[in-house]
Amino acid sequence: MKVAKIAIPLVSLLIIISSCSDKKQEGKYDDILSQPIFRGVTDSIRQFPDKEALYFRRAVLLNTNDFPEPALEDFRKAWSLKKRESFALGISTILLEKKPEEAIRFLEGAIKELPESRLLQLSLARALAAQNKVDEALVICNKILQQNPQQVDLLKMKADLLYKKGNNAEALSILEKAYQLTPYEIELNYILALNYAETGNPKVITLCDSLIKVDTAGLHAEPYYYKGIYYATRKETASAISMFDASIKHDYTFINSYIEKGSLLYELKRYPEALKVFNLALTISPDYADNYYWIGKCQEAMGQKEEAKLNYQRTLGIDKDFKEAREALERMK
Repeated sequence: MKVAKIAIPLVSLLIIISSCSDKKQEGKYDDILSQPIFRGVTDSIRQFPDKEALYFRRAVLLNTNDFPEPALEDFRKAWSLKKRESFALGISTILLEKKPEEAIRFLEGAIKELPESRLLQLSLARALAAQNKVDEALVICNKILQQNPQQVDLLKMKADLLYKKGNNAEALSILEKAYQLTPYEIELNYILALNYAETGNPKVITLCDSLIKVDTAGLHAEPYYYKGIYYATRKETASAISMFDASIKHDYTFINSYIEKGSLLYELKRYPEALKVFNLALTISPDYADNYYWIGKCQEAMGQKEEAKLNYQRTLGIDKDFKEAREALERMK
């Protein structure tokens, strides 16, 4: 009897502690959850605290409105109540943003719960790739592709991973296979065109001409840009500059074409012309670090040392990890 008398208060104490802990956790985001946009679903959760769909609905609302921390809590609560793919994807998406290693651990556990989920496997492959765990990501890609060899997004991921490993020929082959499956996908066309261009593959001309042909409104700068990269790779400078000009004509905000054109003029030692190009680009994209770096390079080449230093410093002010700008400042001490 004495044991029973002691046990009853102990159980009561544990319940009180647990209740206080739950309230403390809930109270952490009270100010957010009581906002009008979330209040309705929050009231429903208080009424039906075991309905996983309510937590999921609020998590989506929170994440959409840029409240990832409470959204993560709600996704986790929904997952604890029921193991659904959508709940796990919500958790992993938020974790991948700031805690990629935790995202990987969570996804590995979630896949054990839902081993048939291709989306979770794909998310794990992406998480591993983001952490530069290339071989592990490739294992998962290959496993999924064995079951579904025509999954284009996965083929693109595999190609990217192969490029990271230096298996360029195999990566290109994978991209071409993906293109055969979905020749209408613009992003895939651009990825393939850039790869052709950077390797000096003449297939880029035919591909880009086909893209230009279907662009009846003449809105897209990319096909001309890729042709410019191709000619620059082949040291056909005049043709490259002509294509970069065509790219800018079709979209004057296409900053990459300014940078490529200006860098070619710099290589030709036509520094004043290059400087004009970079200054023009500056009016379009004043927060682009590369602009200031190239302006600094032109000024340094023209003997304008103090102006060059200032622009290298501006480069680092925008991008503190801009290695070339830091090296230039060290060199000019």
